[in-house]
Amino acid sequence: MILKMLMLDCKPSSLRVLLVDDHELTRLSLQLAFSRQENIQVVGCASNGQEAVEMVKTCHPDVIILDLQMPVMDGWSASSHIKTIAPKTQIIAYSSADNSILEDKKEMANWDAFCQKDTPTKDLISLVKQLGEQTGKASISG
Repeated sequence: MILKMLMLDCKPSSLRVLLVDDHELTRLSLQLAFSRQENIQVVGCASNGQEAVEMVKTCHPDVIILDLQMPVMDGWSASSHIKTIAPKTQIIAYSSADNSILEDKKEMANWDAFCQKDTPTKDLISLVKQLGEQTGKASISG
C-alpha cells in the first residue's frame, strides 16, 4: 500500500516544487496551497538557503519558491549555488523587500522570476505553473 502511494506522489508528469522560507507559517501555508493543486508535488520545504541547496541535490525540484532574506544562507547566495548544480531549475525569488533594495542588488540576481509576498496565492500558483512549462513539465490547471 505504501509503495502505491509513493508511486502516485512521484508521477513524472507532476511539477516538482521546493518551498524555501525561514518563516514556518509561510512554508506551511504555501505547502497547503500547492498540495491542493493537480499535477504539482511539493517535494520539500527548507528554512534557509543552505538547506535548500542540499535539498536540490536530493529532491530535484523543477521550480523553487525562494525567500531572499533568511538566516544561515540568504536567497541571493542560495540561488547562485542552485543554478550551478541545477541550471534548469526555475527559481522564483519570493520576498517582501521593497523594489529599491532589489534594484541595488539586481546584478546579483540569479533567478527566473520575482514575486512579492503580498501577491495573491492564485497568481503565485500560476507563475509556478508557467515556469514549470519552461522546464518541459507541462502543468494542467487544477
